[in-house]
Amino acid sequence: MDSRLNAFLERAESVLARIEPLLPAPRPVIDWGTCLAARWQRDGRSGYLLPLEVSLDMRLSDLIGVDRQLDQLGRNTQQFLDGMPANHALLWGSRGTGKSSLVRALLAEHAAAGLRLIEIERDHLADLPRVVEQIAKLPQRFVLFCDDLSFESGEGDYRVLKSVLDGSLEQAPDNVLLYATSNRRHLVPEKESDNENWKRVGGELHPSEAVEDKIALSDRFGLWLSFYPFTQEHFLNVVEHWIGQLAAKAGLSWQRDEALDILAVRWATGRGNRNGRCAYQFARYWVGLKLLEHKA
Repeated sequence: MDSRLNAFLERAESVLARIEPLLPAPRPVIDWGTCLAARWQRDGRSGYLLPLEVSLDMRLSDLIGVDRQLDQLGRNTQQFLDGMPANHALLWGSRGTGKSSLVRALLAEHAAAGLRLIEIERDHLADLPRVVEQIAKLPQRFVLFCDDLSFESGEGDYRVLKSVLDGSLEQAPDNVLLYATSNRRHLVPEKESDNENWKRVGGELHPSEAVEDKIALSDRFGLWLSFYPFTQEHFLNVVEHWIGQLAAKAGLSWQRDEALDILAVRWATGRGNRNGRCAYQFARYWVGLKLLEHKA
């Protein structure tokens, strides 16, 4: 009897060892009192919130030259935190100009007041009702953040998304807002051919149904904030800011001069863009180079 039982247990252990890797991992329980951010993870036909370790080193004072956008989104976020009416926001414009950084800086600014961030990918936006259901009755205030929300030509997902946003956002509890970033104002490509079917009615131009259909998606956001390419002066001011931040941490003495400005402009020209991301990358390059020189 003992030998048969031992054989059965050995076979059971063997089967479990093969099945265990196929089983879903235990889902973490989030303590929103200490956890500041999470990401929605798709898991088969369902999903769950995965807690994230986030850095709060991005401050509003680090965002140079976007005062108007900062003021408007900051005011909207403060209204949200105070339980007042607030709008879902679309931050659109050139890449690397501070759209995502502004959202993360607001988290750092207001985390102590109960603001929390949940990242959700574009392809998972159909799960919005499930996400909202999990956080609806919590005391914290949640910004659902979709970074780089856009659609390519021929994709019909944006029509599905419109209906999801209509249902999820209009009926969302008052502790949930959606902030999204995009390189496109209307989230979808706008082509010259879209204008071919405009009609003139009573002396007025009326857009085609294709144009109306595309614009309708971005209309789901009550607040639009535009981010534009940096001027050279703006770019160099951001370079100066980040070099100052990095040099201070490293104990490096430095001074802005014409040679530094020329080197920074060449760096941006070589990369074909002049934005905040490029300025930060140059600052890291320059400070690291100077530290190596001092070490030698």
